[in-house]
Amino acid sequence: MKLVIAIIQPHRLDAVRDALLAIGIEGMTVTEVRGYGRQKGHKEVYRGAEYTIAFIPKLKLEVAVTDERLEPVIVAIRQAALTGKIGDGKIFVLDLEAALRVRTGERDNDAL
Repeated sequence: MKLVIAIIQPHRLDAVRDALLAIGIEGMTVTEVRGYGRQKGHKEVYRGAEYTIAFIPKLKLEVAVTDERLEPVIVAIRQAALTGKIGDGKIFVLDLEAALRVRTGERDNDAL
């Protein structure tokens, strides 16, 4: 099992969600986060004064998948999140040692 963590732009959430639903992924966790990568923030002008915004609002998606579904999930997230501009995000994949469905007690792949 794998845990896929994707950092994406907030306006791409619906597209990513639809892409994951289309390949049969039923659940995900979404968290509002702030950070920066290569773009290192940006500058905005408010009432004539320039402000540096160091941390850009992003969304962090977490999806637990079986090993067999990993590659389609990565492809779906990348294609749906892609705008071609700096700041599109990152995808991380971590090993997931165990999963447990609280309601039924199902474990590992059955719990996903």
